[in-house]
Amino acid sequence: MIPFLDLKKINEPYETAFQEKLKLVLENGWYILGKEVETFEKAFAQYCESKYCIGVGNGFDALVLIFKGYIELGRLKKGDEVIVPANTYIASILAILQADLIPVLVEPRLETYNINPDLIEEKITSRTKAILAVHLYGQLAEMEAINEIAEKHHLIVVEDCAQSHGVINNQQLTNNNLSSAQAYSFYPGKNLGCLGDGGTITTNDEALAEVLFSLRNYGSEKKYHNEYIGINSRLDELQAGFLNLKLPNLDSDNEKRRTIAKRYLAEIKNNKIILPFWDFSSNHVFHLFVIRTENREKLQEYLAQNKIQTVIHYPIPPHQQKAFSSESLGWNNLSFPITEKIHKEVLSLPMSPVLTESEVDYVIKIINEF
Repeated sequence: MIPFLDLKKINEPYETAFQEKLKLVLENGWYILGKEVETFEKAFAQYCESKYCIGVGNGFDALVLIFKGYIELGRLKKGDEVIVPANTYIASILAILQADLIPVLVEPRLETYNINPDLIEEKITSRTKAILAVHLYGQLAEMEAINEIAEKHHLIVVEDCAQSHGVINNQQLTNNNLSSAQAYSFYPGKNLGCLGDGGTITTNDEALAEVLFSLRNYGSEKKYHNEYIGINSRLDELQAGFLNLKLPNLDSDNEKRRTIAKRYLAEIKNNKIILPFWDFSSNHVFHLFVIRTENREKLQEYLAQNKIQTVIHYPIPPHQQKAFSSESLGWNNLSFPITEKIHKEVLSLPMSPVLTESEVDYVIKIINEF
């Protein structure tokens, strides 16, 4: 069986170093917001060319805290609208709702699966105050066009970078002045993943960073002195230690993913399969390699019979989820044809830096025979 993602194999080379890191944390006796978190925050900020990095509990909290931070600063208020792609993973939308803001769904481009900037302005109202750009599957959204719209309408731009660690646009990382703040997830399956939950926020906004450092820690900058109604969402000391070991290899791991993607794109030749769009720049880190087909169920079953594991990202569009059927949103009756087509047809092939050439050969061969 070729697994969709072999996390054990990905983490195997770090096993001895992980054990040494665990011993070091135990010996230090400091388990919350200690040296490992501080080291990672500095290293990841430097890697992203950002002034500030705030380690938090997970990628979802990272998004929620960004929005709550802007509410505390008076740049957003409860009930404001946030533009978000209709086909994103549901966490992006839930984070907006968790911050008492209103998500406004916009269709993606069918070619890139990212939000279509041409459709954003028609959804902007007097209540629209922000755009959440999601780099879905690891491909950079059209940030230049998004920022032009945001500047024209005086909107905040936030990036959901949960799937795009290390992506580059014109030799600039996603969070180098491409938005106000960026949210990352270090869930184990991400391009940079820890051994549990973890996340971070990067930003060049000093005022926002100061608020976020407090908000993640019960709203407290000084122990027992609470300036804000915060939450408990702190990057774990041990997970930060693991991330410190893996961060130096992120770029080379991403390059391995691109190498596999180039082979898939060049060698998969089947008119039943629609391959993803890529301009072969560094604007894609291939967190996922997502194909489309009208015969998804049949293809997935065929691949499983041939011992190739695949995953659907994602089977149900957010607006059709039962969670959004309530009167307050009432999204279930909405129509987003492009989003619905994507969710009906997409299938993710095995993709990771530990896939072997022979495994890639086999995946290509079996798909071409479908």
